[in-house]
Amino acid sequence: MNIENQINESIKDSMKNKDSLRLESLRSIKSAILLEKTKFSSKKILDENEITKILQRLVKQRNDSAKIYNEQKREDLANIEIAQLKIISEFLPEQLSESQLNEIINNSIIDLNASSIKDMGAVISEVNKKVLGRAEGRIIAEIVKKKLSN
Repeated sequence: MNIENQINESIKDSMKNKDSLRLESLRSIKSAILLEKTKFSSKKILDENEITKILQRLVKQRNDSAKIYNEQKREDLANIEIAQLKIISEFLPEQLSESQLNEIINNSIIDLNASSIKDMGAVISEVNKKVLGRAEGRIIAEIVKKKLSN
């Protein structure tokens, strides 16, 4: 079952269980997917990688909002954002461990013969193709920068 079908099934279950927070989170996912589909054409079919990118964007938005709410001492709103973040994260692929990510980055650096910070963009691009949404872009960039700076 693909991600989109899982989301639709979860929406039905949330309606039956009267779980409003989960329902709101799932509807926001479905809305983002529909917006992406209709951006260029109504017949566009999104593959799993595109849906994963949408989910990552939604998680990042919730995370950023939660940080802002915490800074403003609005824990009630921050808790809602964090709860939604956890619900959305259920549909993301399992994240790579740090050692797995380091191994992929090291292999990419060797494959591209990257030796300086000038090669950072190429390495990050290569790593992103390999991890397919199983690692956060910011973390990838930090690790690559550290390795190429040495």
